[in-house]
Amino acid sequence: MENARCTSNTDCGTGLYCFDCRLEFSGPRCVRYTVSDPFKVVNNSLPFNKYAYLTTHNSFAIVGEPSHTGVPRVTFDNQEDSVTQQLKNGVRALMLDTYDFRGDVWLCHSNGGKCYDTTAFEPLIDTLKEIEAFLSANPTEIVTIILEDYVKAPNGLTKVFNKSGLMNYWFPVSKMPQNGKDWPRVSEMVAQNHRLLVFTSIKSKELSEGIAYQWKYMVENQYGDGGMDKGKCFNRDESLPLNDTTKSLVLVNYFPSVPVKLTSCLQNSMGLNDMLNTCYDASGHRWANFLAVNYYKRSDGRGALGSTDLLNGRLLCGCDDVLSCSVNICSTFSSLR
Repeated sequence: MENARCTSNTDCGTGLYCFDCRLEFSGPRCVRYTVSDPFKVVNNSLPFNKYAYLTTHNSFAIVGEPSHTGVPRVTFDNQEDSVTQQLKNGVRALMLDTYDFRGDVWLCHSNGGKCYDTTAFEPLIDTLKEIEAFLSANPTEIVTIILEDYVKAPNGLTKVFNKSGLMNYWFPVSKMPQNGKDWPRVSEMVAQNHRLLVFTSIKSKELSEGIAYQWKYMVENQYGDGGMDKGKCFNRDESLPLNDTTKSLVLVNYFPSVPVKLTSCLQNSMGLNDMLNTCYDASGHRWANFLAVNYYKRSDGRGALGSTDLLNGRLLCGCDDVLSCSVNICSTFSSLR
């Protein structure tokens, strides 16, 4: 049972694990680790932009990831599960930082646009193969990749995506909507096997490599500490204002500039829904499509996973939980308007 006291994972039911949110609980409790799939709870007949997707910030920066350079890593981590496990638990959008490194494209948690032995996590191809395996095994699911892109090698990303097999699922830029129009229906995307959306932070790559320029299609609030200031929600510098409805996707970041596992439980559990409300107002009364967090499973019982269910409830049927949509009965709007 959710929030029941526990001593190990075996004390908890399906979709729950035993976790101690030390600053909130008085001992370990059974908390959830999966997001409800809105395509299965409701249906997949609406446009892609009518759903919300749990997003992991720096999805690759995983606790305990072994060094792939032979040099001890000295940088932050942001997640605890492998990318494969994140996807199995309902994460549907991955934020990846890509760099030129060792004659290839690597995932790094670095600065200044350069990757070093001490900041490198792994070659991008390794993570892309995990994503390809998930899409292959789950033919009705869609994954979004959002790249903070520092790759300068000509066609560097294209070569890796080709090698990974992910081009088989590629959603082409030519089909992406302009001027705030709706995206294709999810069912159509699935039928056409256009189940991978990839966005880059480099504008020129839309023309040169066919990778969508992120801020041509979505607006995004400030990341880091600036995105956690209660009662305020404003765009990051690269994004147009949040209320620019010529962009049909809305991304809300909610994580501190310096990730701390211990406090992330409270951050994911307290203030998050208030920020979603604030950003709803700032975005021209639009609920977020992407909710990006650190340590996505850490919460006092619902956290970012529950907030994603709430967003889907509001988007799909006006309820405060997507599970209520299936029976058309809305519970009290206690968490989101």
